[in-house]
Amino acid sequence: MEDLRLTSDGTTMEMEDDYSDIRLRLLDLTDVDDFMEWFTDEKVSQFCSWDCFKSKEDAMNYVADVAVPHPWYRAICLKDKPIGSISVTPFRGNEKCRGEIGYVLASKYWGKGIATKAVKLVASTIFVEWPHLERLEALVDVENVGSQKVLEKVGFSREGVLRKYCLLKENQEIWLCSVFFLLIHKSTILCTIDNEHGKLL
Repeated sequence: MEDLRLTSDGTTMEMEDDYSDIRLRLLDLTDVDDFMEWFTDEKVSQFCSWDCFKSKEDAMNYVADVAVPHPWYRAICLKDKPIGSISVTPFRGNEKCRGEIGYVLASKYWGKGIATKAVKLVASTIFVEWPHLERLEALVDVENVGSQKVLEKVGFSREGVLRKYCLLKENQEIWLCSVFFLLIHKSTILCTIDNEHGKLL
């Protein structure tokens, strides 16, 4: 909801929402109602491997079985309200130097710089949290231009296009043609982190 400000002539005017207070934190079952906002959003699921959740029970099972035990899964919060999620999935064995970042955001918050801030937060800390990591990778649908711009703003480089790389929607046999992005360890990320609160300044 937008704030209202009283003007000198006694009328009110709407103030723009403040989207600067972006933080990342662990997701838990108490967040399930907020979680449903983007996991039932068809605009969000369009470029994801999952389909929209049909019930709150499905969402609770996902949080408990996938999000909570995941090695690195965080809620993207605006003033402590979860509005999306972001994760880094590690590779194993000889490929443990690689990790894949993924993120989703409720569609009503698109185009406000929130995803860019969240990815910057992760890119600026994950190489410290995981010292073995050398490459942070991302796969983005070729038609998902907004997400490609997010990665480019953070400093990811576009490495190429992977055609018929995997099934995006396995039950519908929809193939993913994706753009492959890469961020190398020690790349320059122009942001400052409040280490105590995990906030982008």
